[in-house]
Amino acid sequence: MLTIYDVLRRPIETEKTRYLSSKLHQYVFEVAPKATKPMVKKAVQDLFDVDVLKVQIVVVPAKKGRRGKLRREVVRNAEYKKAIVTIRADQSINAFEGVQ
Repeated sequence: MLTIYDVLRRPIETEKTRYLSSKLHQYVFEVAPKATKPMVKKAVQDLFDVDVLKVQIVVVPAKKGRRGKLRREVVRNAEYKKAIVTIRADQSINAFEGVQ
């Protein structure tokens, strides 16, 4: 059984996620491989005290490359699961906003 602290692993901060959070009120988290949409929704609502409207889950595939003399395929980054969480427009998550 996963607790709410095990469901959310870390926030994902990129240029695209900054745009999503500022314009569309969507926040992106890396989540546990066994996490489901209801588990993610409950974890975000409990930890950040916001109202979640929608949760989308994406499994990001592993990145592969070729190395060495034989050019055999090597996995560079393992696959992971991420969740895109949409919250109400009048709310925000302070962990993403920085200094206010």
